[in-house]
Amino acid sequence: MKPTPEHDARMASMTFASVYPHYVTKVERKGLTKEELHQVIAWLTGYDDQKLQELVNEKATFETFFREANLNPNAHLITGTICGYKVEEIENPLTQQVRYLDKLVDELAKGKKLEKILRQGKAGG
Repeated sequence: MKPTPEHDARMASMTFASVYPHYVTKVERKGLTKEELHQVIAWLTGYDDQKLQELVNEKATFETFFREANLNPNAHLITGTICGYKVEEIENPLTQQVRYLDKLVDELAKGKKLEKILRQGKAGG
């Protein structure tokens, strides 16, 4: 599937605060912790717990969320399908970044080891 411009606009205007509780529920339902979720989010964005809470409190859109992020240089190593989209083929950078986050949360919830989720690239193993 290829995202439409309307889909991309919807992703940009969606708030992180509206999705974050679903991420927490998804991982906790699988016996994982919010701390593990935060570790995955921190790897992708560079955000610490305090900054995440600020973004939730501010009801930051995903556009703001990723504009302020320090995206991990290995984020491009995130591949696979999420919500019917191949993340590596998404052309809109913001939509791709949101789907990167979705994919990481999905992998965590499915029990994938953190070492695999936090892609280290060829040099890191």
